[in-house]
Amino acid sequence: MHRPTALGGALTALATAAAGVLVAAAVSTTPAAAAVGGTGTGYLHTSGNKIVDSTGATVRLTGINWFGMETDNRTFHGLWSSNPWRGQLDKMASLGYNTLRIPYSNDALRPGATASGINDFVNPDLVGLSPLQILDKVIDYAGGKGMRVILDRHRPTAAGQSPLWYTSTVSEATWINDWKMLAQRYAGNPTVIGADLHNEPHAEGTNPAATGACWGCGDTARDWRLAAERAGNAILGVQPNWLIFVEGVSCPSGGLSNVWDGDTSNDEDCGWWGGNLTKAKDFPVRLNVANRLVYSPHEYATSVYRQTWFDAPDYPANMPAIWDKYWGYLHKQNIAPIMMGEFGSTLADPKDKVWLENLMAYTGTGVNGMSFTYWSWNPNSGDTGGIALDDWTNINTTKQAILQPYLIPPVGGGGPSPTPTTPGPTPTTPAPTGGCTASYQQVNAWQGGFQGELTVKSTGTAAVNPWSVTWAWPSGVSLASGWNATVTQSGTTVTAAAPDWSRSLAAGASVTIGFTANGAASAPGTVKLNGTAC
Repeated sequence: MHRPTALGGALTALATAAAGVLVAAAVSTTPAAAAVGGTGTGYLHTSGNKIVDSTGATVRLTGINWFGMETDNRTFHGLWSSNPWRGQLDKMASLGYNTLRIPYSNDALRPGATASGINDFVNPDLVGLSPLQILDKVIDYAGGKGMRVILDRHRPTAAGQSPLWYTSTVSEATWINDWKMLAQRYAGNPTVIGADLHNEPHAEGTNPAATGACWGCGDTARDWRLAAERAGNAILGVQPNWLIFVEGVSCPSGGLSNVWDGDTSNDEDCGWWGGNLTKAKDFPVRLNVANRLVYSPHEYATSVYRQTWFDAPDYPANMPAIWDKYWGYLHKQNIAPIMMGEFGSTLADPKDKVWLENLMAYTGTGVNGMSFTYWSWNPNSGDTGGIALDDWTNINTTKQAILQPYLIPPVGGGGPSPTPTTPGPTPTTPAPTGGCTASYQQVNAWQGGFQGELTVKSTGTAAVNPWSVTWAWPSGVSLASGWNATVTQSGTTVTAAAPDWSRSLAAGASVTIGFTANGAASAPGTVKLNGTAC
């Protein structure tokens, strides 16, 4: 999925994922939470170093990668777990991730492509769908939660990444035509905001016999900047409202330095695959539609490769200057917006926690900070691990705590304020008598289990703080998983409790609690909000 440039050595072995403390499923929407979040109105465009919406309001994309569509499964990983696909999106949004970056390979777009690795008991609505049809459903549901989607051409084939945007089996024409197809498919749907043209262009071959992606060298077969212009303009010809996300290269020459010749005087300054945008100021990407270009570097830590700067005596004080050099200058000089498309770590090395804390601080706080999509939601990323733990439900709280102050939740996604405060004790406010209504929808059913959504609305005159919903199930029905609240079961009574960061349910507001259960499909009975029957 991502590999560093080998600077004077071979690639390191992949590290194992760091474990995190379990945290139960997430939060609900409240008007207060919605007011602080969001990804703007309509399509997005750029203004200097900012991304803005159709009204001119500044938008910060604080997102996450959910991969799998670029692999042999040709669809999202984790669909094999006990957490339904909607539940996973609910959790992402509730944690504050307002944007979803979706990697794919051209294999997944081919006619007749099939998706695999789907738990048909948990996700029966996906059985028999093509990869594109599953993508349609994810985009539709994410959009309903106020999230935005960036499509990422991650690999030409499921076999692996490529240094150039084309290979002997996937031509440049195929690359561009597939992009045009996607632009047409989602034209008119502002949930999909743009195209990350090709993942991690990088060097190959030893200079002077370079065969990899260069920047500004002028060779049309290798110059990534020129290829990005060709693809970007072709996409904008179909969908002029999309943002065009352009990653960097690793070495601007497109080749690696000879580390065996003993001469370092001419060795090139290289960076992460996709992370070197040092030449973008002198050789900018030129698009036919103004205000559509976003530069999208990648940045990693020691669990991917131990770059020399991690062992510098002044680490981590040396890092801002390194980030400035490779890509941060584009933001600081108001040349173009930055959207870090990938960054992450297992945090197995203590240096990596310091790296992540400093990197997030470098991006800035609030809506004017740089945009990003963290790598990754998936726990099965070998060199970084994920935000989700191996059950695809609970969360690595160590990582989430570092990212949390910088996340701006989508409207409808709930989640904490991007500027956390330390509240004092909050008294419990019971719901007035007759102060709630409840409605239930069975979403899916299968042999031995079912999936449902219970919506409870407060009709009282005061906020319910903290809120808690209970209901009864017949004997033999047991909870399998829950989301949008901390859902537990004792005997035949199920309790959905508000999380700390979304404790209040305002008068007139509602919460939808999702769950899967084992046993005969049964509607919740005797639904109560803080002890008051609905």
